[in-house]
Amino acid sequence: MTRRQFLRSSVSTVIGAGLLSGGYAWLWEPRHLSIESLELEFARLPSAFDGLKVVQFSDVHLGFHSYESDFKNLMESIMNQSPDVICLTGDIVDNSAEPLAQAVPYLASLKAPMGKFAILGNHDHWGDPDEVIRMLKASGFVVLQNSNVILRRQESMIAIVGLEDLLRGIPDPNKALMGVPEGTFSLLLVHEPDYADTTALYPFDIQLSGHSHGGQVRLPFLGAVTTPIGSKRYIQGLYSLEPNGMQLYVNRGVGVTQLPIRFLCRPELTVFTFKKSGI
Repeated sequence: MTRRQFLRSSVSTVIGAGLLSGGYAWLWEPRHLSIESLELEFARLPSAFDGLKVVQFSDVHLGFHSYESDFKNLMESIMNQSPDVICLTGDIVDNSAEPLAQAVPYLASLKAPMGKFAILGNHDHWGDPDEVIRMLKASGFVVLQNSNVILRRQESMIAIVGLEDLLRGIPDPNKALMGVPEGTFSLLLVHEPDYADTTALYPFDIQLSGHSHGGQVRLPFLGAVTTPIGSKRYIQGLYSLEPNGMQLYVNRGVGVTQLPIRFLCRPELTVFTFKKSGI
């Protein structure tokens, strides 16, 4: 092989690899949902809620390289898990409330016997947050804004708590906990995961977040190339925080933003089974 042939072969290989990985990141990975299942134990979880199944989805970013077929698949995947509770942790839209209108029938089709709950993310505020809230409510979701809902089973209770967005609102844990009896197991929804350093100082048992997209593009051995403000410390997966051992889970999200690609960071639907420790 001559030097010129070698160079041509090398260039062709590099270009081919680039096209292949680019096609994978653009066309394949963003459209292949990963279902992550976790079983978590909690001392304060009432025995009556042992086995509670909570499904979390996040960061759909409707309106930015989103497809109805993928959203329909997401809804079907959620219902296939037979959830007791469904949680949406923000950024249902990208920068406009308009694309959400077509998604309302799909969101309304979601059924969970103990309720569907949502919070807003920073992108939800970039469009028309009042319209986002209206359509989420029309879909049967309870939108939590520094507020809570008490769920009851038999003689026991737990709290679902939601905070306002950190970047576009004013999260207020004290206000959000008003009316929650002391010692109640509390599931917290916060869009930006890094706010867990603050919420860990409050009596929350677990915080569910999104926002980071897991980095959206991850490189071998290096991890996330970049993450947005609010998810620099906690990027994906499960963490345990001091001083009270609050659990934090960061969902990689479903959609994409800024760039229409994912690489080594598949979209995620998370299925939690909450267990009473010691049983």
